[in-house]
Amino acid sequence: MKTIGLIGGMSWESSLEYYRLINQEVKRRLGGLHSAKCVMVSVDFAEIERYQAQGDWIASGNALAKAAKSLENAGAECVTLCTNTMHKVAGDITAAVSIPLLHIADVTGEKIIQDGHKRIGLLGTRYTMEQDFYKQRLIDKFGLEVIIPEATDRDMVHRVIYDELCLGTCLDSSREEYKLVIAKLRDAGAEAVILGCTEIELLISQGDSVLPVYPTTTLHALGAVDFALS
Repeated sequence: MKTIGLIGGMSWESSLEYYRLINQEVKRRLGGLHSAKCVMVSVDFAEIERYQAQGDWIASGNALAKAAKSLENAGAECVTLCTNTMHKVAGDITAAVSIPLLHIADVTGEKIIQDGHKRIGLLGTRYTMEQDFYKQRLIDKFGLEVIIPEATDRDMVHRVIYDELCLGTCLDSSREEYKLVIAKLRDAGAEAVILGCTEIELLISQGDSVLPVYPTTTLHALGAVDFALS
C-alpha cells in the first residue's frame, strides 16, 4: 500500500470527510483491520482565505507548495489537495515536489465521461465557477461543456460555502436554495452537476438534486485509494 499525502484544512470540515472516506474504502476493499497509510499537513484556512480574497495566488501557491514538500519529506507518495478552489495553484505544487498530484478535476471528469454526460453544471466557490483553472481543464481534457449559475446564484452559492459550510453549519434554507439553483442548471441544459467545492457534500446529496450529482470529495478520496492500492 502506498502512502497518501493530504493537504487539508481548507476547510477542516471537509478534510475530516477525506480521512473518513479514504479509511472506509481501504477497509471495504481489504477487510479486517486495514486502514490507509496517510500523512496530512493541515493549513490555517484563515490565512489561505485571506490570500484568496486579496487575489494573492502567489502567496497561496507558496504556502501549499511548502505543505506539499512537507508531505514528500514525511514519506507521502502522492499529493491529494483536499479542496477544489486551491487547484488554482496546482502548478506551484507539482513544481515543488517529485511525487504526483492527484488532480480533483481529473477524477471527476473521468467519472462524468464514463457515465456518458457531456453538458455539466458546476457549483463551487466564486473562484471555481468563474475562473478558468477548473472549467477549462474539464473542457480541454474531457471535452465537456460546463454551465455555471447566473450571477446572483453564484453569489449565494459562494456565501453559503464560506459563511456556513466551512463553519460546520448546514441550514435547510440553504439546501433549498441550492436545490433551486440545480433545477435552473437543468433548465439551462445541464445533464448532471458537479458539487465542485469539498464542503457542498455536507449540504447536498443525490436525494436533494433533480440531476445526477458528482461529489468531488468522495470521488477524490476514492481516487486516492485507487492510487494507494495500485
